[in-house]
Amino acid sequence: MIQTASAPSTSERYRAITRHTIHRLPQWETLDPELRDAIGIVSHVLPFRVNRYVVDELIDWDRVPDDPIFKLTFPQREMLGDDEFNEVADLVRGEAGREEIRSVVDRIRLGLNPHPAGQMTHNVPELDGKRLEGMQHKYRETLLFFPARGQTCHAYCTYCFRWAQFVGMPEFKFEARESEELVAFLKAHPEITDILVTGGDPMIMKTRMLRDYLAPLLSEELDHVRTIRIGSKSPAYWPQRFVTDDDADDALRFFEEVVESGKHLALMGHFSHPVEIRTPMAQRALRRIRATGAEVRMQAPLIRHVNDDAQAWVDLWTEGVQQGLVPYYMFVERDTGAKNYFEVPLARALEVFQDAFRQVSGLGRTVRGPSMSAHPGKVRVLGTTRIQGEKLFVLDFLQARNPAWVGRPFFAAFDPDATWLNHLRPALGRDRFFFQDELEEITVSEAGILPVMSA
Repeated sequence: MIQTASAPSTSERYRAITRHTIHRLPQWETLDPELRDAIGIVSHVLPFRVNRYVVDELIDWDRVPDDPIFKLTFPQREMLGDDEFNEVADLVRGEAGREEIRSVVDRIRLGLNPHPAGQMTHNVPELDGKRLEGMQHKYRETLLFFPARGQTCHAYCTYCFRWAQFVGMPEFKFEARESEELVAFLKAHPEITDILVTGGDPMIMKTRMLRDYLAPLLSEELDHVRTIRIGSKSPAYWPQRFVTDDDADDALRFFEEVVESGKHLALMGHFSHPVEIRTPMAQRALRRIRATGAEVRMQAPLIRHVNDDAQAWVDLWTEGVQQGLVPYYMFVERDTGAKNYFEVPLARALEVFQDAFRQVSGLGRTVRGPSMSAHPGKVRVLGTTRIQGEKLFVLDFLQARNPAWVGRPFFAAFDPDATWLNHLRPALGRDRFFFQDELEEITVSEAGILPVMSA
């Protein structure tokens, strides 16, 4: 049973801090002017939003600009190439008009692979000949749902692979205005057992909105839907959502209703660094969520400048398990946005994962990775080996467009600099990976175009 939380104080009420209001923060004036200028320039291209909880509780300002949470939330100069940065800087400093700046910024954004892994071209399902723009159906059992009111966050991660949702380009935005089409699609597809409600962050919504979207999923006619997942960064960036927000108790009561209906409810928590689960507010939020019967899982990409060392992951998984969380995924940073700033070679990602994995108990070894969410599916780097004197990567699929590919090991030539699947070459005399011919057939049937393996 959920105990009623205390009323929020003024300081606990959520307010977004953006490029237009950042100057009001007392910490802003402590930054080097050149750093302030760079943040302002880059935030014209990539989304920027933070809040006082992140600023006051998670960032160690004595370590700035090297603090990992600062890197995680404040845009950095190196996130844009020199030419792109200078072009935007010249316009902004020259006080160019809004439309002129926007034209250049949009062109730069289009060059940052705004929707990787076939999200727009191959993952959008259809019902009765109509594209359902607020959903993605890539894997047989799982449907992604993007509620329109949940397509923002309490704060933005600078590495976010869905950054295009937040920059005001409607043609790149996934959103569903209501749940009627969702219910209709589920009725037509009884093979779907899992719904992932994602964004953005669905927990940015008021509970009444969340209930409007999700309550229809609890009906008996959708018994084949066994699990509802909610992808959220809120326990890390605004844990007050579950403790002191004015409808925190309502949200948790709704969680209880979902569990009591017989569905499994999983909050897919995006935790990038152990600092995010160490504050008393975060720990209280996690206890309250788990008290509803919901499960909290932990996932994040391996991000250079933020968590690209084994000890950060050891601490994250160990302390998370202590709080009852389930380590789930270590992802490889996707090939989109500021990837050049954040990406880590696959060989290094594997080294970090294996080093951390060896240091945690069996309860922490539920985690899987490093995993690439690429066009064919979720490809895991299992390890390295030598066959006939050749050093190889060993990979497999954790999820795939064809479920028959899942769990089937395959090999790629070892490349110490490769950061994504399309950088890898088949090994042992093969000129194609085992799945590529069928992937092309699948892709042609889905969209009438050939795949780009990195897309």
